[in-house]
Amino acid sequence: MKSIRQLTAQIALGTFAVLSLPASAFQPLITDDTGTQGSGGNQLEFSLNEDRAIADGNVGHLRSLPFVFTRGLTKALDVFAGFSHSRIRSGSGAGGAGGAGGAGGAGGASGAGNPSFGAKWRFYESEVHKTSFALKPEVLFPVSADRESAGLGTGKTSADLTLILTQAVPFGAIHVNAGVGRDRYRDALNNPDTTTTRASIAPVWDVTDRWKLALDLGTQSAHAGGAKVRSNFAELAAIYSPNSDLDFALGVVRASDNDSPRTTTHTATAGLTWRFR
Repeated sequence: MKSIRQLTAQIALGTFAVLSLPASAFQPLITDDTGTQGSGGNQLEFSLNEDRAIADGNVGHLRSLPFVFTRGLTKALDVFAGFSHSRIRSGSGAGGAGGAGGAGGAGGASGAGNPSFGAKWRFYESEVHKTSFALKPEVLFPVSADRESAGLGTGKTSADLTLILTQAVPFGAIHVNAGVGRDRYRDALNNPDTTTTRASIAPVWDVTDRWKLALDLGTQSAHAGGAKVRSNFAELAAIYSPNSDLDFALGVVRASDNDSPRTTTHTATAGLTWRFR
């Protein structure tokens, strides 16, 4: 049986891995918006994420390549499917950054993560107040036992549900998310099922017709096996749109938890979004 300290370190690194993989979000932000593709619209998102986590003198690296395809079914309803490939390079020692899901062994691991399928439904929109709300449920399908033990994903079907608010303001827009998730594992002894709650806010400034700048702030609480870890993140991001169908995005994220010893993660992300019919 793992100690509470080992469990909290594991939960924390898993949290940062999730934070660095925004699925069908407003790239490169972790916080999503209520925008949809419209009936018959399509969107492809691809990004490269580089994480560096430090805990108790140990350093772990995670490189992830997520891909998401979104299809608009109606004006206010999208469906999306995503997958990712990750490579974990763990530092020496068994603690902190090397302890996620059994990935603490020398050499780390690489492989596909949990495939996902979900929807975004904008159920309320006021043109007068420029306010909209959406719900985004998402199912994450299981990976193999070997990939779970390597820290690449969860071995049982998991799920997330996010409530999204977008409010247009004179300088651009403010996006607010509140969500809950459940990660389920085959190896319940060493990887107890984890429940997460999260909240975030992202003001986005329309600097010019082609450039946007954003600040993304959030917090997440993870509960598993009697342990609880709270982590906070902050992201600075820039988005360049040469036209209405194409976005190039860059972001830097810093995240840390309240465990002892604390795990701190720095992430750099670069993404491409293409919309077409």
